[in-house]
Amino acid sequence: MKHTRILAVAAAVATLTMHGAACAQDKKPIELRYSSGAPPKGNPWVTQIERFAKHVEEESKGELKIQPFFGSQLGSEQDTVQQVARGRIDMGGYASGAAALVVPEVALLLMPFYFRNAAELDCVLDNHMTKTVSDLYEKKGVKFLGWTEVGSIEFFGKKPFMTPKDLNGAKAAIYANKTQSIFFSSLGASPAPLGLPEWIPAFQTGMADVVMTPITFALPSGLTKVAPVATRLGVYDSPALTLMNKGVFDKLPKHLQDALLRANVRVPSAQYRTEVRGFEGVLYGMHEKAGGQVVVATQEQRDAWRKAVEPVYPQIVKETGGTADAFYAAMEAGRKACTK
Repeated sequence: MKHTRILAVAAAVATLTMHGAACAQDKKPIELRYSSGAPPKGNPWVTQIERFAKHVEEESKGELKIQPFFGSQLGSEQDTVQQVARGRIDMGGYASGAAALVVPEVALLLMPFYFRNAAELDCVLDNHMTKTVSDLYEKKGVKFLGWTEVGSIEFFGKKPFMTPKDLNGAKAAIYANKTQSIFFSSLGASPAPLGLPEWIPAFQTGMADVVMTPITFALPSGLTKVAPVATRLGVYDSPALTLMNKGVFDKLPKHLQDALLRANVRVPSAQYRTEVRGFEGVLYGMHEKAGGQVVVATQEQRDAWRKAVEPVYPQIVKETGGTADAFYAAMEAGRKACTK
């Protein structure tokens, strides 16, 4: 009798265990939509995002999945970054210019020639600006997950632009961006905000002589066919930001929050930057092989540009508004610390 009861209990336990396992298998993972403007293949951003998605799945043991949408499938960066802030899209990767639509102060990181080089920018971001940026996004209902990379912004045109005087009288196609407008105007150029599809026709019709953009856009888009001379001055390096709606993050169970954060730090920002900057080198090689010209400035030439542009930094800060003064002060403090 006792033996029979033991067998019955064992059978019941086995049944419950199997039922629990079946339920666990039937339970669908939580899926987060990730928006990216990156083309769907052939670039480091796709590799980076897919790797991140794999790490999230591993760390969460399959309970949490990232569903990437490449090629602006969910909308432009400018549109989707605001949808992330509103909670209509879970998360995404954004160039600083688009990310600044939620936190305008971030645009100050894009001031032309402000940082002496990419290494100085990296140091300032990683060691001095992360908390400041995170706190500002937190106030807007967005969780800042970390820095990635877009690449170096350079001049493209039909001739080199080696000195500030070379811009005098030039017609510049620009992003709808106050900083770029102030920059070009201060050096005697005529800036005209144009949508990206309008850039190539503008060069073809003589409405544009110069534009600032990364090679990662200029070459694949065909812009280099009408603006074949790349002047590599390192006008500014454009960081990218991984952003997530804070409400979405807060609703995740604690163990999945932890899994997401663990996955996020498995690849350091330095690796993201190295991958994108290496890709830039490949594209410049392709550009030259296709008959394009690449002119590389010296540090002295770049310093002359900074000297010419430095007087307009206060105007850029003032027009940014918000807590721009404090943000700029943090940047200045970071630069000083990074030169020690």
